[in-house]
Amino acid sequence: MIPVSTAVRYHLGRSLLGLALLAGSVTLAHAGAQREEPLANAVRTALSAAIAQSVPPVPVFVDDRRKESYERWKRGAGERLKKRKPDDLVREEFLRTVWYEATRAGLDPTLVLGLVEVESGFRKYAISVAGARGYMQVMPFWSRTIGDGDAARLFHMQSNLRFGCVILRHYLDIEKGDLFLALGRYNGSRGRPEYPNAVLGARKRWENAVAEGTPRVVASITSASPGTR
Repeated sequence: MIPVSTAVRYHLGRSLLGLALLAGSVTLAHAGAQREEPLANAVRTALSAAIAQSVPPVPVFVDDRRKESYERWKRGAGERLKKRKPDDLVREEFLRTVWYEATRAGLDPTLVLGLVEVESGFRKYAISVAGARGYMQVMPFWSRTIGDGDAARLFHMQSNLRFGCVILRHYLDIEKGDLFLALGRYNGSRGRPEYPNAVLGARKRWENAVAEGTPRVVASITSASPGTR
């Protein structure tokens, strides 16, 4: 169980599913699935707080150097993502949100890109055989455990990325920073090498796409409406 102090530092609808099914846009994914585990009340509260804020992300950088580093990351990743997301505005919004949610949760944004690639192939409406949903293949039980119970929200881009990043951060803390075990737990295959190796391999490809590798961006993050919850 993660310490309360570690969890707190995160501070970090059904109709949509029906329409997607009717339109034939829900694609089956073959990733694994997180397993539901009992959470201490303090941990559940901290995780709930970490996913509660839903306003659009607006990154604010402490200096121009960090902003330029982010822009280089976005350009490099964007070039590789064009085949998956050819629309410039869609691609820009997706990458900005990945960076924001990953950084907010203390994760490497390029690791998150690798995980999304393996989990869903960047398909917004992907569903696994176990019922995991969206870009980061989040299991619906999380929406009941730490969300508002509306599993359809997991098809919303920012909601899905936020849930996924908070969950991976949670698993990393449980595993005391061991990324291999945390990735296995995320996929429901803890201790087996296939999934962690796939994600880490994908991460490396994204790092290579970003000419100077993955920047460790340190930024002050605010929302479009400061203080809004």
